[in-house]
Amino acid sequence: MAATILQRVVMSTRVNICNAKRSNLFTYRNIFISRSFLRERRYTDKHEWVMLDEKGNTGIIGITNYAQEALGDVVFAQLPDVGTEFNAMDECGALESVKAASELYCPLSGKIADKNVSVEQKPALINKSCYDQGWLFRIELAKPEELDNLMSEEQYNKFLKDQNE
Repeated sequence: MAATILQRVVMSTRVNICNAKRSNLFTYRNIFISRSFLRERRYTDKHEWVMLDEKGNTGIIGITNYAQEALGDVVFAQLPDVGTEFNAMDECGALESVKAASELYCPLSGKIADKNVSVEQKPALINKSCYDQGWLFRIELAKPEELDNLMSEEQYNKFLKDQNE
């Protein structure tokens, strides 16, 4: 009889541990999905992209592949100075290529937290890796709700398709 009671206690404990592990796994998955959603790129009709950092209060800004292909070989990058404040869609810099010059627009309101000095020194990084090494600047968000005004990747691709028709 003691063995039966002990067996029930052990089985009950195993079930509770398994349920706890499943519960933690479920919570972990929800957190992971939420964080990956925050890190989804958003796009402007001026062909800039924004991706939030891990904390969700700073946006990393760059130009899209479409923009860098349209520009051609980028030879000069004028990026905004750290500490400068901008409103959404203010002109904040410029890119020059062998084909053309193009203004940069700040997709969101806020204060410039950092700029990619490597891009200023080697503008070709934009052509080589516009979504990674070729990012342009970081901005501390003043109005995070402005992200809702930007396009998802799916919406941006539709925008490009409509623009090319």
